[in-house]
Amino acid sequence: MTAGGNLLAMLRGRLMRGLILLACALAAAPARAETLKLDRTLCHAESALGVPDTSLSTLRFSCSGKPAGYHKGSLWLHTDATRLKDWRGDVALMVHQSRFDRLAVAFIYADGEVRWQQVRQGDYGSHWRAGGQVMFEAPERSVPLAAVTMRFDRLASVDLLRARLIPKADAVVQSTGMAVAIGAALTLLLVSGIYSLSLAVAVRRQYLAWQAGWSATMLLWGAIWSQAHLGLVPGLAGTASAQIATFLSCLAIAIATASAVLAIDARLVSRHLRIAALVLGGIVGVVGVPLALIRSENLAQWGDLLGLVVLADLVAVAAYLGLAWRRGSVEARDFLAAWCLPMAVLAFIHIVDVDDSLWGGGSKIMVLLAATWQALWLSASATRRLAQLRIERDSARAAEAFAQQLARSDPLTGLPNRRGFVESVTPLLDRAHAGDLTAALLLVDIDRFKSINDVHGHDAGDAVLCEVARRIERWEGPMCSVSRLGGEEFGLLTIGMEGMALARFAESVRRGIAACDHSVVIGEGSVTASVGVAEVRPASDFQQLYRLADEALYDAKRAGRDCVVVQRCFNGPSDDAAGREAALSR
Repeated sequence: MTAGGNLLAMLRGRLMRGLILLACALAAAPARAETLKLDRTLCHAESALGVPDTSLSTLRFSCSGKPAGYHKGSLWLHTDATRLKDWRGDVALMVHQSRFDRLAVAFIYADGEVRWQQVRQGDYGSHWRAGGQVMFEAPERSVPLAAVTMRFDRLASVDLLRARLIPKADAVVQSTGMAVAIGAALTLLLVSGIYSLSLAVAVRRQYLAWQAGWSATMLLWGAIWSQAHLGLVPGLAGTASAQIATFLSCLAIAIATASAVLAIDARLVSRHLRIAALVLGGIVGVVGVPLALIRSENLAQWGDLLGLVVLADLVAVAAYLGLAWRRGSVEARDFLAAWCLPMAVLAFIHIVDVDDSLWGGGSKIMVLLAATWQALWLSASATRRLAQLRIERDSARAAEAFAQQLARSDPLTGLPNRRGFVESVTPLLDRAHAGDLTAALLLVDIDRFKSINDVHGHDAGDAVLCEVARRIERWEGPMCSVSRLGGEEFGLLTIGMEGMALARFAESVRRGIAACDHSVVIGEGSVTASVGVAEVRPASDFQQLYRLADEALYDAKRAGRDCVVVQRCFNGPSDDAAGREAALSR
């Protein structure tokens, strides 16, 4: 997860810097591009669909008022090109509206010759460009270009039409820059979507799945709006793509609303505000279906009405997230930071008309770049939150492991306590039982330890215990476990050792303890220990071994201390005295 977050952060940093540079370049549109508008540079005429293109000269164009009734017929738009004489006929026409059945463009020259080019729904040929644009290049001739006429068959809405005349060289530069910007944005959306989906599967968080769905929807919308998909499915050119893009844009808003609202704990914010935000988002998503199918002159008005609902939805989501943030929700803070740019962009494009700027990308490229920022921010925020949760989880696990270690260890000597000893010797006893090996438990009790505490103090007694523990710890190994069972009693359990070897081992333990130097704390004199040994074959459980070893230890105490007593049981502890013998060594 951390490696994925670092990769995402690196991609985000590098590609976002590139996007910022591209956005700056897009904002600096060349001054020679001329936007065509009805109220300034375009005259219009209407005709039936059956009228041939060659009847252009017979049409009467009006340069005032607004066309009507064209959505079931043909709309002709005419502009004078003589004012572009400095361009010397090096002219390209860029059109940004794709809801029509057919678009025919006539380049009219000063000698009266007319050159036609056309595209139709499902067949844009080589005229489509990135950013939802269609480009027509005026044929090169020595005669000046006099006029340009566009004929739209069954145009959905003239209010949504955007067209520009631009020098061919500038058109190539702008189309290339637009393609690079859109490609970078779509790549980031793809990376963010895949990453969010992998996080959703890994950590089972619902809001991450919503986030991945939103990234995927925006990716599809961006690919279809920009016409990148026409390289694979050219038959979708035109109205079909525009309708799909409209529906996807509404669906993306609905999914984004659900992602933001459902990521917040419902107990932090009013239930009514939560429902209001979800309902508004749902309305936007549902309305996207009929809006995508509308083909009337009122399409722009319906779009403006939907824009108001979108703004209301954004306000509701912002209020919801703001209240949740004030009440301590980290998720709300991250979502607000991610939503601030898209909300500012949507508010800006509803107030300021930017459709003729940014190299023709207008509001759509602004929304795409803002959505890319939002997707990356949310993915990075989710990574950061989950990394923090992982750190907290690892810390909790480490604390739990440490607590368990403390629960199994003697705090004074550091040796395992009785609980830890029983857990560590259980596998040894299982191995001995499975391999028919001898198991032996040595109980070591320091002689007259109470007098050490009474004469020299408890600190001296603790020092003696620690020194004895260090000596006993030397025998810890794969076949032997050691512990402090409590008080002045220590334990050693070994397997595979029997008879004289076991007796010599027990004697070496006794002598090793007697050889410990305690002169610093108790002065001259040695500290001795009594050792009780239980030798059992086949191996039995710890409690039975402990009972036999305890009996042997008491025998050692009664025998005068500072000695070893071995209790051997070869048919199991439950077989009373059969096969049992005792041995004493000093």
